Amino acid sequence: MNIALIAHDKKKQKIIDFSIAYQHILKKHHLFATGTTGTMIMEATGLNIHLFQSGPLGGDQQIGAMIANQEMDMVIFFRDPLTAQPHEPDVSALMRLCDVHDIPLATNIAASEIFIRGLERGDLSWRNIVKSNRKKDKEK
Repeated sequence: MNIALIAHDKKKQKIIDFSIAYQHILKKHHLFATGTTGTMIMEATGLNIHLFQSGPLGGDQQIGAMIANQEMDMVIFFRDPLTAQPHEPDVSALMRLCDVHDIPLATNIAASEIFIRGLERGDLSWRNIVKSNRKKDKEK
């Protein structure tokens, strides 16, 4: 599975702690992250992560493009709802794309733990069926 990891500044330590706690699961998947968040997670865990630009510089939009192209399977985005974000329109667009393309989106640690445990159990296997069907449709 392709998993995006994103966090606002005040939530970066939480996503690092989350990644440390669940690195045994995350390491089995392809990870993508906005620049600063991904760098911090890699330094703390040693996980291999494809880095995009930082969120305000377009990283949210780069992940959004993967979602729009059905190349992302899950987004874990630790948002800070109490601090105004200069790139809030990009954040809203990313969340809207997840809804449009049926991409699971967790925006806090509680939901992320449910998602990661579901991923570990195979509850998200339906994503592979969706990908397979799309591939068949393109080949026709």
